[in-house]
This record gives sequence, structure tokens and C-alpha cells, in this order.
Amino acid sequence: MSVAEHNGSVIVADVDIDAATELATEIENRHLGRARAALLDITSKDSIQAFIGKFHESHGRIDAVVNNAYPRNKNYGRKLEDVTYADFCENVGLHLGGYFLIAQQFGLYFRELGGGNIVNMSSIYGVMTPRFEVYDGTQMTMPVEYAAIKSAVIQLTRYFAQYFKGDGIRVNCLSPGGILDRQPATFLQKYQSFCNSKGMLDPKDVCGSLLFLLSDVSMFMTGQNLILDDGYSL
Repeated sequence: MSVAEHNGSVIVADVDIDAATELATEIENRHLGRARAALLDITSKDSIQAFIGKFHESHGRIDAVVNNAYPRNKNYGRKLEDVTYADFCENVGLHLGGYFLIAQQFGLYFRELGGGNIVNMSSIYGVMTPRFEVYDGTQMTMPVEYAAIKSAVIQLTRYFAQYFKGDGIRVNCLSPGGILDRQPATFLQKYQSFCNSKGMLDPKDVCGSLLFLLSDVSMFMTGQNLILDDGYSL
């Protein structure tokens, strides 16, 4: 289930144009004429403005943007004791700062357009404290930067929803649980013990909730955070 499947046009934007092209090609192979790749740096105002200008001109309008990038530096993911002040600030700046810049520039564009839709991707760890015990016996941890960023993304969502209230702009947040990505079996077992049935989600499990937020089915919903985690955060 995807935007392209519902006759929408998708622009896959990434600072890594090769990765964007690969995903756009996958979508195109299933839905001809429904996807394009584009270069976009969410930490650059000039890059964002150029992107908006290009695709407004080619498509006539942009209806929605999904803030789903995950920029981080080479030291991201260290345990708390090993995180430096510089790394903490850089990672918060890249990720949260990039989400702010996208929401700011698209919000101003949507205001001029007369309406639009912004969806920010947060996480269950934006609303709950970490369960460090699920990481025991692995090389994994729940980075402190991630907790700070994702909780701030939820508040940023509310701020923008309130700021653009009355401009025809909706701003909402989607907070998924863990996504399967070759994690160790011991971690997966511990994680699933806190869930209802499935545990870690497949990427496709998030699509329905995202489509809900992007569609007119949720047209009177703004400033909200939708949690999708198979009960992990309960």
C-alpha cells in the first residue's frame, strides 16, 4: 500500500541520489509514471527552496511532505558514557534541525499555496523512557540523541500545527515502534515480549497509518501524534 498505488505522484528525495533513484525505480516498476528521484539536503535552506521551486513548476503544486530523513554523524549510536558534547549537538542539529527547516520552508510554501500537509516521523522513544534491558547482551543501545530528537519532533509538530492554524495546513506526527533491520535474535525476542502479537514491524506495516495522515480521511486532524507499535509502549 503506497501513495503511488492510490494514484499519487511521489518524489523520493534524499541527499544520497543513488539511494533515492533506487527506491524511485522500484516504485516506477510497479506504478509507471508515479515516482521520481531528487537530490535534497534537509539541512540546507537553499536546497529545500530549490526543490520546492522545481517541483512546483513541474507539477503545479506540492500537496504534502513527509519528514523521514535520518541524518547523523559517524559517531552516532554510542553508549551514553561515550557521547561527546560536540557529537550530541551535531546529531541533534542535523536531525531535529533538518526537520525544523523542512517544516518551516514547506509551511511557508503551503501558506502561499492555500493549504498543505506535513507529516513528521518520530518514534515511540519520543513518548516513553527506553527499555534498556532489551539491549542486554547485544552491541546495540538506544542513543540519548535519539530520545532527545524524537521527543522534540513531537513538540515541534504541535508548534507548527498551532502556528499555521487557519492557513489550511495540517501538521501531524507518526511514531512507529521498532522496524525490523537484521537485529539479533535475542533482542527481537526480548522486544516482542512487550508487544501484542508481532513485535518489531516491517516497513510496510507503517504505510497504512502514513497514508491515513496524508489523505483526506484525516483532514480534520492536526497537531497529533499517532503511535503504531503493536503495544510496545503500553
